[in-house]
Amino acid sequence: MLEDSPGIRVLLADDHPVVRAGIYTIFNHVPDIQIIAEAKNGIEAKQLTAQYRPDVLLLDLSMPGPPPIEIINWIREQHPETSVLVFTAHNDDAYLANMWEAGASGYLLKEESPETIVSAVRQASQGEMSFNPEQQNRVNRWHSEVGCRWQSLTTREREVLALVVLGKTDQNIADALRIERKTASNHLSRILRKLGVSSRTEAALWYEREIVSGGATLFEA
Repeated sequence: MLEDSPGIRVLLADDHPVVRAGIYTIFNHVPDIQIIAEAKNGIEAKQLTAQYRPDVLLLDLSMPGPPPIEIINWIREQHPETSVLVFTAHNDDAYLANMWEAGASGYLLKEESPETIVSAVRQASQGEMSFNPEQQNRVNRWHSEVGCRWQSLTTREREVLALVVLGKTDQNIADALRIERKTASNHLSRILRKLGVSSRTEAALWYEREIVSGGATLFEA
Protein backbone atom coordinates (compact mmCIF):
# COMPACT_ATOMS: atom_id res chain seq x y z
CA MET A 1 0.00 0.00 0.00
CA LEU A 2 1.45 3.32 -1.10
CA GLU A 3 0.09 6.19 0.94
CA ASP A 4 2.28 8.93 -0.57
CA SER A 5 2.22 7.88 -4.22
CA PRO A 6 2.49 10.65 -6.82
CA GLY A 7 -0.16 11.30 -9.41
CA ILE A 8 -3.72 10.00 -9.18
CA ARG A 9 -4.20 7.82 -6.10
CA VAL A 10 -6.72 5.00 -6.57
CA LEU A 11 -8.32 2.68 -4.03
CA LEU A 12 -9.45 -0.53 -5.72
CA ALA A 13 -12.45 -2.28 -4.12
CA ASP A 14 -13.40 -5.66 -5.61
CA ASP A 15 -13.84 -9.07 -3.99
CA HIS A 16 -12.39 -11.00 -6.95
CA PRO A 17 -8.57 -11.37 -6.93
CA VAL A 18 -8.51 -11.94 -10.69
CA VAL A 19 -10.26 -8.61 -11.31
CA ARG A 20 -7.90 -6.76 -8.97
CA ALA A 21 -4.91 -8.33 -10.71
CA GLY A 22 -6.26 -7.25 -14.08
CA ILE A 23 -6.69 -3.65 -12.95
CA TYR A 24 -3.17 -3.66 -11.52
CA THR A 25 -1.89 -4.81 -14.90
CA ILE A 26 -3.65 -1.95 -16.66
CA PHE A 27 -2.36 0.75 -14.33
CA ASN A 28 1.18 -0.64 -14.21
CA HIS A 29 1.61 0.91 -17.64
CA VAL A 30 0.13 4.28 -16.65
CA PRO A 31 2.70 6.41 -14.79
CA ASP A 32 0.26 9.04 -13.50
CA ILE A 33 -2.11 6.53 -11.81
CA GLN A 34 -1.19 4.48 -8.74
CA ILE A 35 -3.25 1.92 -6.84
CA ILE A 36 -2.49 2.77 -3.22
CA ALA A 37 -4.62 0.10 -1.53
CA GLU A 38 -7.18 -2.60 -2.25
CA ALA A 39 -10.35 -3.65 -0.46
CA LYS A 40 -12.12 -7.00 -0.66
CA ASN A 41 -15.46 -5.85 0.78
CA GLY A 42 -17.50 -2.77 1.55
CA ILE A 43 -16.29 -2.43 5.13
CA GLU A 44 -12.66 -2.39 4.00
CA ALA A 45 -13.55 0.11 1.27
CA LYS A 46 -14.81 2.57 3.90
CA GLN A 47 -11.92 1.92 6.29
CA LEU A 48 -9.25 2.36 3.61
CA THR A 49 -10.94 5.46 2.20
CA ALA A 50 -10.77 7.04 5.65
CA GLN A 51 -7.16 5.95 6.09
CA TYR A 52 -5.70 6.84 2.69
CA ARG A 53 -8.11 9.47 1.33
CA PRO A 54 -7.69 8.40 -2.31
CA ASP A 55 -8.47 10.62 -5.27
CA VAL A 56 -10.63 7.89 -6.79
CA LEU A 57 -12.40 4.83 -5.38
CA LEU A 58 -12.94 2.16 -8.04
CA LEU A 59 -15.93 0.34 -6.55
CA ASP A 60 -17.42 -3.02 -7.48
CA LEU A 61 -21.21 -3.22 -7.08
CA SER A 62 -21.42 -6.80 -5.83
CA MET A 63 -19.16 -7.09 -2.80
CA PRO A 64 -19.92 -8.34 0.71
CA GLY A 65 -20.62 -5.64 3.25
CA PRO A 66 -22.51 -2.34 3.03
CA PRO A 67 -24.42 -1.74 -0.23
CA PRO A 68 -22.66 0.50 -2.76
CA ILE A 69 -25.09 3.39 -2.36
CA GLU A 70 -24.43 3.47 1.38
CA ILE A 71 -20.70 3.62 0.65
CA ILE A 72 -21.11 6.40 -1.91
CA ASN A 73 -23.33 8.45 0.40
CA TRP A 74 -20.85 8.02 3.24
CA ILE A 75 -17.95 9.13 1.03
CA ARG A 76 -19.85 12.18 -0.21
CA GLU A 77 -20.51 13.21 3.39
CA GLN A 78 -17.22 12.26 5.04
CA HIS A 79 -14.64 12.37 2.23
CA PRO A 80 -15.93 14.56 -0.60
CA GLU A 81 -12.40 14.81 -1.99
CA THR A 82 -12.73 11.17 -3.14
CA SER A 83 -14.60 10.49 -6.39
CA VAL A 84 -16.31 7.12 -6.84
CA LEU A 85 -16.20 5.19 -10.09
CA VAL A 86 -18.50 2.17 -10.19
CA PHE A 87 -16.88 -0.87 -11.81
CA THR A 88 -19.34 -3.67 -12.48
CA ALA A 89 -20.57 -6.52 -14.64
CA HIS A 90 -24.19 -5.31 -14.26
CA ASN A 91 -25.23 -3.53 -17.45
CA ASP A 92 -28.68 -2.81 -16.03
CA ASP A 93 -30.68 0.42 -16.22
CA ALA A 94 -31.83 0.25 -12.60
CA TYR A 95 -28.28 -0.16 -11.28
CA LEU A 96 -27.07 2.59 -13.60
CA ALA A 97 -29.80 4.99 -12.48
CA ASN A 98 -29.19 4.23 -8.81
CA MET A 99 -25.48 4.98 -9.13
CA TRP A 100 -26.16 8.17 -11.08
CA GLU A 101 -28.63 9.31 -8.44
CA ALA A 102 -26.22 8.46 -5.61
CA GLY A 103 -23.54 10.70 -7.09
CA ALA A 104 -21.03 8.30 -8.64
CA SER A 105 -18.63 9.91 -11.10
CA GLY A 106 -19.08 7.16 -13.65
CA TYR A 107 -20.33 3.66 -14.37
CA LEU A 108 -17.78 1.33 -15.97
CA LEU A 109 -18.47 -2.18 -17.18
CA LYS A 110 -15.76 -4.75 -16.54
CA GLU A 111 -15.62 -5.40 -20.26
CA GLU A 112 -14.48 -1.82 -20.97
CA SER A 113 -11.19 -1.27 -22.75
CA PRO A 114 -8.13 -0.30 -20.68
CA GLU A 115 -8.15 3.08 -22.44
CA THR A 116 -11.72 3.76 -21.31
CA ILE A 117 -10.95 2.79 -17.71
CA VAL A 118 -7.85 4.98 -17.59
CA SER A 119 -9.70 7.92 -19.12
CA ALA A 120 -12.56 7.59 -16.61
CA VAL A 121 -10.15 7.52 -13.66
CA ARG A 122 -8.45 10.67 -14.92
CA GLN A 123 -11.79 12.41 -15.37
CA ALA A 124 -12.98 11.37 -11.91
CA SER A 125 -9.77 12.64 -10.32
CA GLN A 126 -10.59 16.07 -11.77
CA GLY A 127 -14.12 15.97 -10.40
CA GLU A 128 -15.60 15.28 -13.83
CA MET A 129 -18.36 12.83 -14.76
CA SER A 130 -17.65 10.01 -17.20
CA PHE A 131 -21.21 8.86 -17.93
CA ASN A 132 -21.46 8.69 -21.71
CA PRO A 133 -24.45 10.10 -23.66
CA GLU A 134 -25.98 6.65 -24.13
CA GLN A 135 -25.89 6.05 -20.37
CA GLN A 136 -27.42 9.46 -19.70
CA ASN A 137 -30.25 8.67 -22.10
CA ARG A 138 -30.85 5.33 -20.37
CA VAL A 139 -31.02 7.03 -16.98
CA ASN A 140 -33.48 9.63 -18.26
CA ARG A 141 -35.66 6.96 -19.88
CA TRP A 142 -35.60 4.81 -16.74
CA HIS A 143 -36.64 7.73 -14.55
CA SER A 144 -39.43 8.63 -16.95
CA GLU A 145 -40.85 5.12 -17.30
CA VAL A 146 -40.32 3.79 -13.79
CA GLY A 147 -40.91 7.11 -12.08
CA CYS A 148 -44.31 7.61 -13.71
CA ARG A 149 -45.51 4.19 -12.61
CA TRP A 150 -44.16 4.56 -9.10
CA GLN A 151 -45.57 8.04 -8.63
CA SER A 152 -48.98 6.82 -9.79
CA LEU A 153 -49.21 4.64 -6.68
CA THR A 154 -50.79 6.12 -3.58
CA THR A 155 -49.01 5.92 -0.23
CA ARG A 156 -51.31 3.08 0.81
CA GLU A 157 -50.66 1.20 -2.42
CA ARG A 158 -46.92 1.49 -1.85
CA GLU A 159 -47.39 0.08 1.64
CA VAL A 160 -49.36 -2.83 0.19
CA LEU A 161 -46.71 -3.43 -2.48
CA ALA A 162 -43.94 -3.49 0.13
CA LEU A 163 -45.84 -6.23 1.96
CA VAL A 164 -46.43 -8.13 -1.27
CA VAL A 165 -42.66 -8.12 -1.82
CA LEU A 166 -42.29 -9.77 1.59
CA GLY A 167 -44.59 -12.57 0.43
CA LYS A 168 -47.62 -11.54 2.50
CA THR A 169 -51.09 -12.78 1.59
CA ASP A 170 -54.09 -10.48 1.26
CA GLN A 171 -55.16 -11.45 4.78
CA ASN A 172 -51.65 -10.78 6.15
CA ILE A 173 -51.70 -7.37 4.47
CA ALA A 174 -55.15 -6.60 5.84
CA ASP A 175 -54.04 -7.50 9.36
CA ALA A 176 -50.82 -5.49 9.12
CA LEU A 177 -52.55 -2.37 7.80
CA ARG A 178 -55.74 -2.79 9.87
CA ILE A 179 -57.99 -2.87 6.81
CA GLU A 180 -60.52 -5.33 5.42
CA ARG A 181 -59.25 -8.24 3.34
CA LYS A 182 -61.39 -7.07 0.41
CA THR A 183 -59.83 -3.62 0.65
CA ALA A 184 -56.34 -5.15 0.53
CA SER A 185 -57.36 -7.17 -2.52
CA ASN A 186 -58.72 -4.04 -4.24
CA HIS A 187 -55.47 -2.18 -3.53
CA LEU A 188 -53.51 -5.02 -5.09
CA SER A 189 -55.70 -5.03 -8.20
CA ARG A 190 -55.07 -1.31 -8.70
CA ILE A 191 -51.34 -1.82 -8.17
CA LEU A 192 -51.19 -4.50 -10.85
CA ARG A 193 -53.07 -2.29 -13.28
CA LYS A 194 -50.88 0.76 -12.65
CA LEU A 195 -47.64 -1.22 -12.96
CA GLY A 196 -48.81 -3.05 -16.06
CA VAL A 197 -48.24 -6.51 -14.60
CA SER A 198 -50.59 -9.47 -14.21
CA SER A 199 -49.70 -11.07 -10.87
CA ARG A 200 -48.44 -10.28 -7.39
CA THR A 201 -45.24 -12.16 -8.24
CA GLU A 202 -44.64 -9.91 -11.23
CA ALA A 203 -45.37 -6.86 -9.08
CA ALA A 204 -42.82 -7.99 -6.50
CA LEU A 205 -40.23 -8.65 -9.19
CA TRP A 206 -40.87 -5.22 -10.73
CA TYR A 207 -40.32 -3.56 -7.36
CA GLU A 208 -37.12 -5.48 -6.67
CA ARG A 209 -35.76 -4.89 -10.17
CA GLU A 210 -36.75 -1.28 -10.77
CA ILE A 211 -36.99 0.34 -7.35
CA VAL A 212 -34.65 -1.49 -4.99
CA SER A 213 -32.05 -2.69 -7.50
CA GLY A 214 -28.59 -1.37 -6.71
CA GLY A 215 -29.03 -1.22 -2.97
CA ALA A 216 -31.46 1.62 -2.31
CA THR A 217 -34.82 3.03 -3.19
CA LEU A 218 -34.69 6.06 -5.46
CA PHE A 219 -38.30 7.08 -4.96
CA GLU A 220 -39.28 7.48 -1.35
CA ALA A 221 -42.64 6.19 -0.22
